[in-house]
Amino acid sequence: MAAYEQYNWTYICRVKNLAKILRFALPYKGYVVLNIAFNLLAVVFSLFSITMLIPFLDLIFLKKEAEYNTFYANGPQELTFSIDSLIDNFNFYLSKTIVESSSLDQGKFDALILLCIIIGLLFFFKNLFGYLALFSMAKVRMGVLKELRENTFAKLLHLPLSYYSEERKGDIISRLSNDVIEIEWSVLLGIEMIFREPVNIILFLGTMVYMSPELTVFVFILLPVTGLVIGKVGNSLKKTSEEGQAMSGQILSTLEETLSGLRIIKAFNAENKTYDKYHKQNVNFFNLMVKVYRRRDLASPLSEFFGIIILIVILWFGGKLVLSDGISASVFIAFTLIFSQIIAPAKGLSKAWYNVQRGAASADRLGDIINAPVKIKDKENAVDTQPFSSEISLKDVWFKYGEDYVLKGINLTIKKGETIALVGSSGGGKSTLADLIPRFHDVEKGDVVIDGKSIKELTIRSIRNQLGVVTQQSILFNDTIFNNIAFGVDNVSKEEVEQAAKVANAHNFISGFPNGYDTNIGDGGSKLSGGQKQRISIARAVLKNPPILILDEATSALDTESEKLVQNALNNLMKNRTSLVIAHRLSTIQNASRIIVLEEGKIVESGTHSELLERKGTYFKLSQLQSFD
Repeated sequence: MAAYEQYNWTYICRVKNLAKILRFALPYKGYVVLNIAFNLLAVVFSLFSITMLIPFLDLIFLKKEAEYNTFYANGPQELTFSIDSLIDNFNFYLSKTIVESSSLDQGKFDALILLCIIIGLLFFFKNLFGYLALFSMAKVRMGVLKELRENTFAKLLHLPLSYYSEERKGDIISRLSNDVIEIEWSVLLGIEMIFREPVNIILFLGTMVYMSPELTVFVFILLPVTGLVIGKVGNSLKKTSEEGQAMSGQILSTLEETLSGLRIIKAFNAENKTYDKYHKQNVNFFNLMVKVYRRRDLASPLSEFFGIIILIVILWFGGKLVLSDGISASVFIAFTLIFSQIIAPAKGLSKAWYNVQRGAASADRLGDIINAPVKIKDKENAVDTQPFSSEISLKDVWFKYGEDYVLKGINLTIKKGETIALVGSSGGGKSTLADLIPRFHDVEKGDVVIDGKSIKELTIRSIRNQLGVVTQQSILFNDTIFNNIAFGVDNVSKEEVEQAAKVANAHNFISGFPNGYDTNIGDGGSKLSGGQKQRISIARAVLKNPPILILDEATSALDTESEKLVQNALNNLMKNRTSLVIAHRLSTIQNASRIIVLEEGKIVESGTHSELLERKGTYFKLSQLQSFD
């Protein structure tokens, strides 16, 4: 019972995820209506083009002159929305062409030309409306994908940083690339066919019932049996397809990690080990996708085989009716042709079902992102913070990532204009404490207050407008130096960017490049040295001109010469600003207003550099260790 309930819940979630994706078609509902209308017209003209074979065959093989005279004598009938009315009127005008001709043979020849023209026109309009249906659907398909990509990307931007600590970057990229493509080719095309093909089948079946109810009984009995068999096989694709998409994400994640860590892979001669890992994942993915494609490709031959079985039964029973004069030969041939036209939509419907089942796995994976809770967001009626004027306070702050608390009862006040340094061993909670101020994380207990107001009462955007961040790892983008410095600031002049670079001690080396500030720095700033990248990051913070600075070990990864240049740039940046500095090298924070020593998530010491040395506590030990080094 539990397994059934779990399956039922999974199915409901899958349907909800598909529904969320399909809602992106709402802005294009006009094109959806056009698609349905054009498909309907295409089916109608397809049906007429086949039924025109009945008078065509009668003209060539069956009708006598007396029959044409009878149709002619009956005259035109009142035109109504009924098949009888259409057939009677068509027989009259066809008979008129034959009877009023100079001879019966000439009349039949003229009628033959007329029938050929009509059949040609009907097929032309069938294909024209079929193309117009696809033409209108193209905008819906691409529109849904555009909205899906944009909404998923926007959600990724708003998810908290904690979300990404639990997810692989490569898997997220796979969802926005492979899974979106899978939805286009599986779900959207499949759903289009699910809307189109039943219309074909219903209209064709309705015509078949009118032509011969006895023959159509076999179709009604055997088609549902075919659908049940195909549907059962299609359901087996769900789990396999989901596993395939997850494996695709793992492969992309391994590729991303390999490219990022290629220097280490080569340095440790780990090429073979890395290749073996990728090869194993690729072989597993290969075997799984072979299984998926084999099951999916079973849809077409299976539906065609069942269709042929039904056709054989129809030929057997229909042949008996023709031989016993229960139905005319021309009607039976047309009936058989109409049924043959049902086979293609039935195959398409079964294939669409297979594809939707397969694409549902991709919808689930995207649904995981779309449905992920945004835990850090503006409170209702949140207000913008005023320019920073007084102090930042952390009041009895507790925070944890999992089960264990990283910060425990932190009480800290940072006055305007102060430079507060956070020091301590790795894992002590320094970076976590700094991340609470811009609300990268929210506290579990306690509060963070800026100028007397809880940051939860303020808009996130206005808080972050007050902040500038420089991290240990320089985060730069594959763009020009100018755009990297001007990142996040609108309507910036070249002079302002250059001034910021001068403050950051970056102008001289930038000017040395052939293209100056228009130089592209490569992926992650790969064309620059560590010190150059860091000074561009500082220039970016200078240009923003924030009243509050967070410097997270901004010089710890640099050599001595680069550290000196960067430290000078940081000193320029911190002038007349409130700064929170996370320091690994104690020599860089000796002039701080206060130094806070964190150990296992608690503040164990606080004071100036000289005060802490005199106490001969934790800070003194750290200082002695670094002096010894």
